[in-house]
Amino acid sequence: MIDRETVDRIYAAANIVDIVGDFVTLKRKGVNYTACCPFHNEKTPSFIVSPAKGVYKCFGCGKGGNAVTFLMEHESLSYPEALKMVAKRYGIEVREKELTPEEARRNDDRESMFALNGWAAEYFADYLQRETEGQSVGLAYFRQKRGMTDATIRKFGLGFCPSRGDRMSKDALAAGYKREFLLATGLSLARESDGSLYDRFRDRVIFPVHNISGRIVAFGGRTLRTDKQVAKYQNSPESEIYSKKRELYGLFFAKKAIQQQDYAIMVEGYTDVISMHQAGVENVVASSGTSLTTDQIRLLGRFTKNVTVIYDGDSAGIRASLRGIDMILKEGMNVRVVLLPEPEDPDSFARSHTAAEVQEYIRANERDFLEFKAQLLLEDAAGDPIRKAALIGDMVQSIAQIPDPIQRSVYIKECARIMDIDEQILIGEVARKRLASTGDRETDEFLRRQTARHREEVRPDAPVRQPEVAYVKQVEAGSSFDALERELVKYLLKFGHCAFDFKEGRNMVSCNVAEVIFAELDADGLTFRNPLYDKILAAYRAQWRETGPGVEVPPHLFLNHIDPEVCNVSVDILTADDNYVPSQLWQRKEIHVESEAEMLAVGVPKAVTLYKSKVIEALVREMQAQLSSETLSEEDETTLLQRLAALNKAKVAIARKLQRLIL
Repeated sequence: MIDRETVDRIYAAANIVDIVGDFVTLKRKGVNYTACCPFHNEKTPSFIVSPAKGVYKCFGCGKGGNAVTFLMEHESLSYPEALKMVAKRYGIEVREKELTPEEARRNDDRESMFALNGWAAEYFADYLQRETEGQSVGLAYFRQKRGMTDATIRKFGLGFCPSRGDRMSKDALAAGYKREFLLATGLSLARESDGSLYDRFRDRVIFPVHNISGRIVAFGGRTLRTDKQVAKYQNSPESEIYSKKRELYGLFFAKKAIQQQDYAIMVEGYTDVISMHQAGVENVVASSGTSLTTDQIRLLGRFTKNVTVIYDGDSAGIRASLRGIDMILKEGMNVRVVLLPEPEDPDSFARSHTAAEVQEYIRANERDFLEFKAQLLLEDAAGDPIRKAALIGDMVQSIAQIPDPIQRSVYIKECARIMDIDEQILIGEVARKRLASTGDRETDEFLRRQTARHREEVRPDAPVRQPEVAYVKQVEAGSSFDALERELVKYLLKFGHCAFDFKEGRNMVSCNVAEVIFAELDADGLTFRNPLYDKILAAYRAQWRETGPGVEVPPHLFLNHIDPEVCNVSVDILTADDNYVPSQLWQRKEIHVESEAEMLAVGVPKAVTLYKSKVIEALVREMQAQLSSETLSEEDETTLLQRLAALNKAKVAIARKLQRLIL
């Protein structure tokens, strides 16, 4: 582990313009630099590098961070790897602190498991190529049944596990590998009768599973028997080095092609991936038969935001899997769908076509996911108005997942056209869905204002109104814990050292932003639920106690934080409004647009009060649930009722305070 002193030296030496400039062509624009974002396709530059702050931020896709996190994102490096890369560039010696005995043991165990998996992969591949059984059964299957070349078999490390039930386990023990790691990796199982080991993958062809850096974390084994009592596939269990929800089969082999082509093809199984690669289409990954997970989507999102899902021509599970793809939309990714002609699947289609033919078919037949979903489900509705209404609700659910408001707006228009329904109705339904899922009223309010603004624009005599500026958005009643905590962190990071005048009765009282926030939280012993926001709160409080009220806490403490996630969320908060330029229209009309700093007198007390109200609501719900318990004693019931009465009284007081703040 790299010690903190060395980390600080690395951050101090890192010049973000130099480091980002190695990968992106930067152009100076005032005090900053601009470029087209390396993380998504764009024609107009929205990627900003600030040498003064030492951060980058894309106002198109939202990515942001410092020099180290840029390398992590762009080069798919771990945090220590990125630190070492920067250190090497500036000739800084990296000193790593000694691990605790527990950390050392865990690292040793992980390395032992990786070493065993590496040995097993070689063992299975060698058995396939050199042993009579491997050649006659496994190699014949790969070559004749699946049409794989020897080069493809070697590339993916395919193999065969002996049919004799314990041969691999015995050979592993003889080679010096420990029983505990054979069990931990799942390569071996223990018999209940005598505890002896036997092979999990006996008599199966083997597909090694590589992680993103190319190390083997698991295996998939396919039986070649026709016995329906035997499971077709047997997979490694979860382990210290393997979590199936975090791995995508083939990503290690596909990541370079995905980055170059800026899109990934998603298929279902091992052989689909392998056959596509053999055909020359290499930007292909598979979820390996498991339901797609958020972790897998985010892993893929490190390389591209564009995903094309290929469905079998005769796939009966298309409708069932459509709902799962909503998760891809929720992560801000673009999804297209290709339906193969019956009875083809990606494996058979790739084996019977050249790479150019496969790519041309995808280009000619891929359709936007929502358009595909609408037309597919409209076939089921078949003129039935009730089923069509349910279909529209299904489409709205998908559109509501999309985080980008512009993309959401485009899909709303397209959905209104396909479904022949009023666009304003869809706008309202999407807003309600987002409100229900996020607990944040900003979306509903934004869409309402957009609708009103659209109506005014078509009236030539529309009066000039005070603008509703994006950067003065505030949380409202009903906002989620996460939104409220982010708001308080924003006030600390941006304005913690600032003062504002607050009206208390008939008197005006001068207040410090950080002092107000900490005093209100400490009065009730409150901490944040979101661990990242709580970490920022603790770091700010520690520095604030040293400097005292009125002294700015340096932003670099958060922008260069040792936790990359804290760094990224801090960059996001601190640069959220940097791309806003007030309209010259308001200047010509001499209309004053309030900035956030001018709104502190309302914004800070309101945010704190809303947060305390949210905490009370949660406590009230918790106590009401406890009161419904049949095992509750009379004494405990009385105590709960008293506490509930006190909370309700506090709730009323807060509601009155909020009303005064809003007015």
